[in-house]
Amino acid sequence: MTEHFHSVVLGLGAMGAATVYQLSRSGVRVAGIDRFSPPHDQGSSHGDTRITRLSVGEGAQYVPIVRNAHRIWRELEALSGESLFEQTGLLVLTSRPDFNPDDRGDFTLRTIDLAVRYGIDHEVLGADEIRARFPQFADVLDSAVGYFESEGGFVRPERCIDVQLKLAQGNGATLFRGETVTGIAAQDNGVVITTDKRTLHADKLVITAGNWTGDLLGEPFGKWLKVYPQRLFWFALDDARLVGRSPTFIFTHGEGDDGVNYGFPAIKGEGSLKIATAQYRSSSTPAAMDRTVSAAQGQQMFEEQVKGRIAGVSSTVVKSAVCAYTVSPDRHFIIDEHPALPNTLVVSACSGHGFKHSSALGEAFAQWCLHGKSELDLSSFSLARFKESALTR
Repeated sequence: MTEHFHSVVLGLGAMGAATVYQLSRSGVRVAGIDRFSPPHDQGSSHGDTRITRLSVGEGAQYVPIVRNAHRIWRELEALSGESLFEQTGLLVLTSRPDFNPDDRGDFTLRTIDLAVRYGIDHEVLGADEIRARFPQFADVLDSAVGYFESEGGFVRPERCIDVQLKLAQGNGATLFRGETVTGIAAQDNGVVITTDKRTLHADKLVITAGNWTGDLLGEPFGKWLKVYPQRLFWFALDDARLVGRSPTFIFTHGEGDDGVNYGFPAIKGEGSLKIATAQYRSSSTPAAMDRTVSAAQGQQMFEEQVKGRIAGVSSTVVKSAVCAYTVSPDRHFIIDEHPALPNTLVVSACSGHGFKHSSALGEAFAQWCLHGKSELDLSSFSLARFKESALTR
């Protein structure tokens, strides 16, 4: 028997959980499907913490989204009683020998420019101020520049997903966990979704399948979307002073992706500091991905990214994890109606900077399901920016 829903959401990670929750608030019949039981550690929405910031150096198109997201995180906290969004402050800094203060392509300078443009409260810090306020960056060069945003910080991804799914169920949403989608087809002014356990008919379908999107939808999405494993490390503290004095940070110290790391505050009671990088050299698939982290990889991370750059942190790895970014050719989101499937919105390629926006995008996708459009301008994430010829292959 085919069950009918107004809206169905495929994938219940960051974007999917937010979309199901927002749709459930409207009173329509909504279902969510996930091959695992979220929150889980098989995709991109785990690892204890995710950076959030109002001045999003990746592009001006993200600023209105994250402003809405900060509002919604607070609303979710009020509804659930859970702590989801920690405003620890965000430090974006550049300390590299070849730093050019006139290079507006520098991530820190780009972040400052956006904050000025959008009236985001911030401070611009020189090297002496960075050293005095943040002891883990005592070794920055005299030419270093920093951006400090007091409203930035981090969100708790697993808690955010769990809270939104529980609230959605409380509002009447149906969640099908542990089910794999085997087919999607247009039918009767809607979409038919087949899983390994059931068949659903939806007036509207939102696909937020993350790492699995390319395999699920085939070409051209399989060609556009690449999945890159990322290793996360929690290093033991050598200096207890970091607790309460360390912000969330993004640190540019050299060229390319290897010249940037990011991390989170040393949290009371945890005795460690989480530090990671983003790599775009080695891609994989969800099925073939190596989710282990070796001791040698932890030591390499310390030598290349921590030693001589972040003080008060030892080489001892107390915890590690692997998550995966689904990345588009230009490293920006893809949010658009499917070129062949009617009534279907494809949301993928969050490209490693999606979680901070997810609560607001869930609201926008719910608006699309209900009204055919969202209040946010998402046009910059459309498929039109890719070659039209690729859509017809």
